Amino acid sequence: MSSQSPPCDKRRHIVVVGAGAAGMSCATTLANHPDRFKVTVIEKSDVVGGQATSIPLDEQKFGAAWMNNGVQGGSPIFKHTFNYFDQYGHEAREVELQVSFGKGEDGFWTNCFPSKLISRFSSDIKRFGFFLKVIKWTMPILGLVPIRIMLRAFFFSKEFGDKMVYPLIALFLGTGNQTANVPSAIVERLFQDPNLKLWDYDSQTLLPNLPVMVTFDHLHIFYKKWREDLESKGVEIRTNTEVVEVVSRSADSAKLRIKNGSGQLTDHSFGGMVLCVLADDALRILGNSATWREKFVLGGAAFYDDLTVTHYDTEYFNNHYETAFKPELCAEPRSEEQKKQIAFSEGDDNSVGFRPMYYTYTYQSDPRLIEMSFNCSNYQHQLKKPSLESGDTFTPVYQTIFLNKKQDQLWTLDKIDKSKVIKRNWWHQLGHRWQHYLRVVPWMMFLHGRNSTYYAGSWTLVNMHELACVSGIAAAYHLGADYIKFDDFAEDFFSKYLLLSHGIAHSREEKRRRASKE
Repeated sequence: MSSQSPPCDKRRHIVVVGAGAAGMSCATTLANHPDRFKVTVIEKSDVVGGQATSIPLDEQKFGAAWMNNGVQGGSPIFKHTFNYFDQYGHEAREVELQVSFGKGEDGFWTNCFPSKLISRFSSDIKRFGFFLKVIKWTMPILGLVPIRIMLRAFFFSKEFGDKMVYPLIALFLGTGNQTANVPSAIVERLFQDPNLKLWDYDSQTLLPNLPVMVTFDHLHIFYKKWREDLESKGVEIRTNTEVVEVVSRSADSAKLRIKNGSGQLTDHSFGGMVLCVLADDALRILGNSATWREKFVLGGAAFYDDLTVTHYDTEYFNNHYETAFKPELCAEPRSEEQKKQIAFSEGDDNSVGFRPMYYTYTYQSDPRLIEMSFNCSNYQHQLKKPSLESGDTFTPVYQTIFLNKKQDQLWTLDKIDKSKVIKRNWWHQLGHRWQHYLRVVPWMMFLHGRNSTYYAGSWTLVNMHELACVSGIAAAYHLGADYIKFDDFAEDFFSKYLLLSHGIAHSREEKRRRASKE
């Protein structure tokens, strides 16, 4: 069976495979041109949103009836993400970031108050600023060198990398236990690129004191509203439906074999497709139709299976992380500012005190490998507010992330009380290895548009919700849709991504499009 648009319908029928942030952004951008595009979105899950989901909670026990799962929040620079949130009445809330890295006097540090570890590595921290400048000056040559090699080349102590640099990058970029193999450019961008940085470099503490982050609103409801809005505009969204394989492709069409929720297989033809799925899933879908270019580029992306456990085992959490202020963890203050930081962390002057949101646990057998956790009751606004107002009478909710199933012999999973587990989720996550930035990222522009196929997803650059949104918009733009400007910073980010991943100069393309209309 073949599904075609009616003969009188001259619109180009685009299929968007995957309804995560990338797929929804792509469909939205195409839907702005109902006279030119007919859009079908296919999603194998029963809901849209990809990893950006929510799970129900016992409100009487935890203080809220829901929590976000998979995606917690992000940086204030996530302009496209916030633009979508605002359109559907889901405002992102600002929070002051508190982190707790490591355990004990020899392994703990935080951005909230001066720790003994920060005092110990003060020289390395000061030199790290120069290190970032050298990487920037020598881009892209030294930028592609793995961070572990560059730290060694600059004579940083091994412990500085293991206890401070690697955990910091792993936690906030989602690089997991591949962090030592991350290219140095990604580390430099994290601190200095206006479009990607999460905070400024601090020469005293590495991570600034209480930088502003944001926590997302109810993602399940947000994506539900987004879906309903797209469907009201004529976009067909088919959940519980899977693209089994590409039957054939050409310069102006793509035929897909699709399986519905009942297991029935049908063939459908489209005027183009955007694969908003992970690179290895894209290769599987392409099957025998994959070209040597696609096999080479997409095959260069490496993914790892991680497990997130949502639970309320406070005993486990306290045993593995530093969850409260302890005087013995504090270094002697060297300035009035540091004295204020200590007073804040102690809870003086009606401050909230030391209430970390992010945590890391280091394996003693291999200090480069970690586990990560969130205290969601200190982070997600719908949990944080009732906890503070009630004087912490509600049970806190935690999420612990165990990285790379192939290393599960290291995991502390068995120490979590099974009776206190709320949910377990497996995620297939990108490993930001240096090879990814040599073999995948710079070559994506040579794949887009060939055989009526385009690609989108955060894996095309770095694992961020904002990047997923921008990648979907860029694919739609490449297909001929317009980019609707709403913010200078956002447009600049979009333009840079469009040039990097699609090889299209935004300003030049806009001039060409204006000229073609005259």
